[in-house]
Amino acid sequence: MSQGLITVSYIGATILFILSLGGLSNPETARRGNLFGIIGMTLAVLATLLSSRLSGASNLVIILVAMAIGGSVGVFAAIRVKMTQMPELVALMHSLVGLAAVLVGYANYIDPSSHLTGAEKTIHEMEIYIGVLIGAVTFSGSVIAFGKLAGRISGKPLTLPGRHQFNFGLLIVTVMLGKVFLNASTIGAGMTPLLLMTLLALVFGVHMVMAIGGADMPVVVSMLNSYSGWAAAATGFMLSNDLLIVVGALVGSSGAILSYIMCRAMNRKFLSVIGGGFGTDGGSTTSSAAAPAGEVVAVTALETAELLREAKNVIIVPGYGMAVAQAQHTVFEITKLLRSKNINVRFAIHPVAGRMPGHMNVLLAEAKVPYDIVMEMDEINDDFPTTDVTMVIGANDIVNPSAMEDPNSPIAGMPVLEVWKSETSIVMKRSMASGYAGVDNPLFYKENNRMLFGDAKKMLDEVLTHLRA
Repeated sequence: MSQGLITVSYIGATILFILSLGGLSNPETARRGNLFGIIGMTLAVLATLLSSRLSGASNLVIILVAMAIGGSVGVFAAIRVKMTQMPELVALMHSLVGLAAVLVGYANYIDPSSHLTGAEKTIHEMEIYIGVLIGAVTFSGSVIAFGKLAGRISGKPLTLPGRHQFNFGLLIVTVMLGKVFLNASTIGAGMTPLLLMTLLALVFGVHMVMAIGGADMPVVVSMLNSYSGWAAAATGFMLSNDLLIVVGALVGSSGAILSYIMCRAMNRKFLSVIGGGFGTDGGSTTSSAAAPAGEVVAVTALETAELLREAKNVIIVPGYGMAVAQAQHTVFEITKLLRSKNINVRFAIHPVAGRMPGHMNVLLAEAKVPYDIVMEMDEINDDFPTTDVTMVIGANDIVNPSAMEDPNSPIAGMPVLEVWKSETSIVMKRSMASGYAGVDNPLFYKENNRMLFGDAKKMLDEVLTHLRA
């Protein structure tokens, strides 16, 4: 395959990837965006396999076997993974991108066929060093994020004394090792500083994510997505592959923009998240403010059904509890039934609902909820005062009035869904435990709020039964 045809294929793949990102920005075009991405990646892989550098029969066999193994693992994971496990799967995929960057960096450094000298050698080794650095941080940070999202590691932030000084010290030592690495005259002499830097980068990745609390995990996921993109771009520089550079830059920049948007949605600064975000284990509290006062009014599924039946405008706020209970399909059945009775039903989505960006949108799309009734926070927040019933399913921090009413709250200033302004709000939870931020929620005690305790799927099934009756 000629180099010109490969270049044209890479340009075509790049255009498809850009169209894919554009499609994924809207639920209605997300399927088309995924299709563009699949076609673009297929074109890129085929062009790479047919390039002159990989034209040897033995090389192709090894690559095809590796692709078959990796593809089989990917298909198996995609089939077996539950929708509630998507955040940790994404984190795990990010870790593999980081690991690939590290391995490619070492393979490039010890490549016996490389005969670069002078400035070209220095630039190439700098690419290797930076690529391994970003890849190692991405790998270890993503593994810790996977552990936190999967519940295998505590969501409580690990705030070590002098952690900022520790991180700064790691940075200084990394720069010094880089200087030694670039001045090394032989591969043997350069391997030691490269290995030491890799270990330090792995430690930094672990420490960085361990210091971030559970409430900031959606930002962490998008941040690691950005890191994986820059790791891929660094790999592209090492391999002199223009497509990897462009695609990595696309992913890295879009992930950084998404992280910024997520931070704005939480009224957080990106550096403060990296420096150690708020968040504790569910059920505990970190708030220094006084505990909410009042009584909790519990309701039954029958009473909930009666409130919904008598309403004219209903807003449903999904949260991670809905994902855990796999209740999205029952929610859709309730929605269909209410809409058939000419009740206006809409969904309110907070930017950080769930454990990854777009988590709730994906769940609702899986249940075939119409896109036109799924509204973002900015679109629907002003409609709560004219809403008869708002149902909050397994959400907590994103509907916490402390963000607006308590300046001493850890989440003060965070934009939230103002569900307490509706005529009646119904919060579905298993217990009175606090959310990821570990902050008590005064919403539970408001006069117009009702609590429907129990598993979301079971309770919603009961509500649906009563509505049909």
